[in-house]
Amino acid sequence: MANMREIRTRMKSIQDTMKITNAMYLISSSKMKKARRALDGTEPYFKTLQRTIHDILLHSPDISHNYFDQRRLIADADRKRGYIIITADKGLAGAYNHNVIKLAEQEMKRGKNNTLYILGQIGRQHFLRMDANVPFDFYYTNQTPTRFRARNIAETVLTAFDEEELDEVYLIFTEMITSFKEEARMIQLLPLIPENFVSEGEDTMYKQFTVYSPSPQAVMNHLVPNYVKGIIFGAMVEAFTAEQNARMTAMKSATDSAKDMLKDLSLLYNRARQAAITQEINEVVSGAEAFK
Repeated sequence: MANMREIRTRMKSIQDTMKITNAMYLISSSKMKKARRALDGTEPYFKTLQRTIHDILLHSPDISHNYFDQRRLIADADRKRGYIIITADKGLAGAYNHNVIKLAEQEMKRGKNNTLYILGQIGRQHFLRMDANVPFDFYYTNQTPTRFRARNIAETVLTAFDEEELDEVYLIFTEMITSFKEEARMIQLLPLIPENFVSEGEDTMYKQFTVYSPSPQAVMNHLVPNYVKGIIFGAMVEAFTAEQNARMTAMKSATDSAKDMLKDLSLLYNRARQAAITQEINEVVSGAEAFK
């Protein structure tokens, strides 16, 4: 059995660690609530953009636009794919980073012409060790997501798509389904798929008369970049929220484990203390008997 001093040292170390994990839990909780408010505040604007694009597609079903070009003449093995991968800058978040990286690695097996646009140091360092094609001028973090950062990322991938450096662009991030369930998810960002803009139960016989000036293509040129920016910003906030939730769960689990360990060590300390007291009493009694 360990002596009392060793047990006290161990208990002090666990108490200090528990203070850190509890503080990280509270910080993550605050950041998650702030991120959710940011997403809720901007979501109506981007939902309106989506409805507007849907409206244009209804009125101009034969519209020809670069952002909707599926480039079907390019073979699947030869298609140049870009992946925007959102990870964290640090660990201590359970399987959050692992799940995103695992999904990205699975999707990258579809072809060899892959370009990775990575947010977060964890994912960036991982794929650099794999000698993946990671642009060095694309250096972003997902801490405190902003619309400005989302716009810069959107402009980068839109330019690459316009110049045919990329044929497809995908977004890989973590979606927080519930407070207890998170799931790594991938969505196709470019080219846009018209069917994705039609809601279930939508009236296909749309009769409203609409005029677009100067043309539907020109209006689409303005709307699509903002829509892509909105999708990226929403994914950034969703991933940041999921990261904080995962860290909250991990830190709460660590704090609870620390409490259980302190409880066990407290019992062990009391037993050691009782044994020491009993030994001292025995020594006093033995000394008294010997004196007699």
